[in-house]
Amino acid sequence: MLTLAGIWQGITGQEIGDPKASEIRFRDVIIDSRKADKDSLFVALLGEKDDGHNYVKDALRRGASAAIVHRIVDGLPLVVDTTKRPLPSPPSRLEPPVCLLVEDTLKSLQDMAAYHRRQFDVRVIGVTGSIGKTTTKEAIHSVLSKSFLALKSEENLNNEIGLPLTLLALEEDHTKVVLELGMYALGEIAQLAEIALPQVGLVTNVSYSHLERLGSLERIAQAKAELVEALPPDGTAILNGDDPEVKAMGSLTEARVLYYGLSPDCHLRASHIESRGLDGVRFRMQYGQETLHVKIPLLGRHSVHTALAAAAVGVTEGQPWGQIVAGLRDIAVQLRLIATPGANGSMIIDDTYNASPTSSLAALNLLAELKGRKIAVLGDMLELGSYEEEGHRKVGRRVALVADKLVTVGALGAIIGREAIAIGMQGDDVFFAKDSQQAVEFLQDFVASGDLILVKGSRGMHMEEIVAELGEK
Repeated sequence: MLTLAGIWQGITGQEIGDPKASEIRFRDVIIDSRKADKDSLFVALLGEKDDGHNYVKDALRRGASAAIVHRIVDGLPLVVDTTKRPLPSPPSRLEPPVCLLVEDTLKSLQDMAAYHRRQFDVRVIGVTGSIGKTTTKEAIHSVLSKSFLALKSEENLNNEIGLPLTLLALEEDHTKVVLELGMYALGEIAQLAEIALPQVGLVTNVSYSHLERLGSLERIAQAKAELVEALPPDGTAILNGDDPEVKAMGSLTEARVLYYGLSPDCHLRASHIESRGLDGVRFRMQYGQETLHVKIPLLGRHSVHTALAAAAVGVTEGQPWGQIVAGLRDIAVQLRLIATPGANGSMIIDDTYNASPTSSLAALNLLAELKGRKIAVLGDMLELGSYEEEGHRKVGRRVALVADKLVTVGALGAIIGREAIAIGMQGDDVFFAKDSQQAVEFLQDFVASGDLILVKGSRGMHMEEIVAELGEK
């Protein structure tokens, strides 16, 4: 459990003089005062829209025993200044609630996490890639949990704030940690890896998802490769051997490299893939002399790569095949693609978390495998930069071959519709909606029993509102 002594040393790099500091323990570290409870440590971060210092008093009032701040807030309890050099001696009677004054609360959060992580002999598995990071992380955790007590990043806490918060939840009983590493710019994954010290690094793929931020596919690959480059010589890089950009990363590390994929030259590979629609996927998995027949509950042929990635981590961590396969069968969280009952006896394929051309094509491929009238509801795919026009047109070409009806949402989504019509889809079968509400109004009067409705778009398009409105009441 976290102690004030450990927090102090993580922030200042020095031991605290008061022996009672080891007795002041924190149940959790929070950045939202509404989650404060007895023995919470509140970190006041400065956000784009709000300042955590406005909520320090609220956190303490709710029971937090300490707060970390980088400016004085009127009416706070005892404040210990860690910014002075040499460090002043803490008060002789250090009792909660207490506030630590630091130069930068975000850096202090990261320093605390880095120090805390180094107190444990634990294996850290880092996961990055343009698409599928969170689902892959969940699959890895499902596999590892069959043999180990494993901590994981919750939801998509994968940035300079979320990753430290996950590491600060690390306890003595944990033997594995599965972390998702996201990025907005070059150098960010390297920074996260410096905090987490992963021994295993897994890269799912490189696609156009961040092209607007980084400018080229090569720079996106360079950013993702920072995880591979951070691995120690005795670590393992687990790479998608079917993605040329990812496969090339094997030359960037002294660590062992394990390739997974469908290609015959991959160490861990799948073949004889059979999609069972909404009942999951069956395939044959081969590693060395081992051959196994596996069925997973994830939807779509593209999910096989997720399963292979998780199995590769299990192999690396020495799990028996029985435990690996059991973990694949028990994957409880289908974060990216969920089948849910819809209005009038329809079925909604909810893939609204985010969208890129690659993931949209994968979702359309699943739709093609299902039986029933197929309705694709597709919104803008954002942050594609110079690939914006071609990315949407590529999806339009595929949807024309798959869907019976197409509903587009937004100005970029309209490119999908126009391209679908250009290659042969009837104009009457395409409806152009300006926003999600207009799409809902059209669909509510249109969907019927047996219809299959794929809903997908970038998060900024609020496509989840369509699913909520069309869901079975």
